[in-house]
Amino acid sequence: MSKVYESIMRGLSEAVEDAQSKDKKLKRHVVEVVPVKSYSAGEIKAIRNKMGLSQRLFAGYMGISVKTVEAWEAGLNHPSGAASRILNMMEMDANLMVNFPFVKMELSEG
Repeated sequence: MSKVYESIMRGLSEAVEDAQSKDKKLKRHVVEVVPVKSYSAGEIKAIRNKMGLSQRLFAGYMGISVKTVEAWEAGLNHPSGAASRILNMMEMDANLMVNFPFVKMELSEG
């Protein structure tokens, strides 16, 4: 048999043996996913303002329409899923737009 198959079978055997043993020897990792945060209209506007973005640029960064941003900020709709995660990242990291420059801003004189 192949070395890959033998390695997989050896690993599975070790896992089964460890699961059935009282003395656990294999490392275990506990993974917890933080629930998606809900955002109010005011919180969304505050995040956008903190990032220094107009509704149009904010929509572009988020990959959504300006109408969606307007609806969020008016409290008519609420972000969910990936949009809420991105908002949470914006809240946590002031350098998010620098590190992930989906919208490029340049200073112009005049």
